Amino acid sequence: MINLYDIEINLQFFSEEKTERATPKRRREARERGQIAKSREIVSAVLLLSMFWAIKLLSKYLYQNFNIALNRFFSLYYYSADLSKNGNIKEFFYYSIELYMRLIIPILLVSAFASMFANYLQVGFLFTIKPLTPKFSKLNPIEGFKRLFSKNSIVELLKAIFKITLIGYFIFRFFRDNYNSIPKLLEMDLNNSVAFIGNSIISIGFRVSIILLILSLFDYGFQIWEYEKNLRMTKQEVKEEYKQIEGSPQVKSKIREKQRQLSLRRMIAEVPKADVIITNPTHLAIAIKYDQDIAQAPYIVAKGKDLIAQRIKEVANKSVIPIVENKDLAQILFKSVDIGQEIPEDLYQAVAEVLAYVYSLKEN
Repeated sequence: MINLYDIEINLQFFSEEKTERATPKRRREARERGQIAKSREIVSAVLLLSMFWAIKLLSKYLYQNFNIALNRFFSLYYYSADLSKNGNIKEFFYYSIELYMRLIIPILLVSAFASMFANYLQVGFLFTIKPLTPKFSKLNPIEGFKRLFSKNSIVELLKAIFKITLIGYFIFRFFRDNYNSIPKLLEMDLNNSVAFIGNSIISIGFRVSIILLILSLFDYGFQIWEYEKNLRMTKQEVKEEYKQIEGSPQVKSKIREKQRQLSLRRMIAEVPKADVIITNPTHLAIAIKYDQDIAQAPYIVAKGKDLIAQRIKEVANKSVIPIVENKDLAQILFKSVDIGQEIPEDLYQAVAEVLAYVYSLKEN
């Protein structure tokens, strides 16, 4: 009688709990869908840091162009009564656009490059339009309400509150540390006051950007953990996926083709070690080796027909291996002896005569 309590059953195979790491196929499909581990916080922090760095690096250039613009605007009253004549409005409009482009484009270029670089470091090169595909589930108000109060929404809200608090703290510290210097702005000339305000803004920006960049690294770690957790699979899913891969005729065909190629390469690599090549002469080629330390009788190291036979003879010619034509012997060896096997006793005499002929050629 069988005692059911003595039978061990692995209940994990019946569980829907996702405990297994994602397979390469699952990861590849997720990447194609645009599902990747990526932190937007890193991109934002790098973008902010690069923007302030560009402003600091180009501060002299920006100040000169801004100063020229102020002089141009303040001198506007000289022809204000005549703006509608001689294209003055058009000229002033074009100048304003040109000035705006000269001030903004360098900063935008640096920021755009920094953003692309931050994205590339996280996910590499990826182009997919699947995330842009409309999903009608997103139009469902009930699902939208659920997303509004989901765990991810709460985490994002807490991160936003923390960042706002941090930025507010640094601004507060700036005003506290410069409490006595701010009123003196009224006594400074325009150049000094602009320089003081600009340096202060850049200083605050650098501090905030660096702190946000450090925090974004923790967020990136969290995104990787969340990504891995969402990709996890049940044991049954892993089992079914491997069945699909192994059962695919295309995959099996590619595996067999790869195995044939590897076997052919190994066989061709043994041809230079042969003592003689026996041919049909055009359709068959059999490479024979005799080494008393390895086998008691001559054995076949390579054989083939048609194209493979031609390849064996080409390698033999390059390696200066003798090629002997013997139609009957070549056919019998090809049909009855596999690669690596010794020749049968009934063929000793025929093969010995061929080897004796080859050895005599070497002696001469």
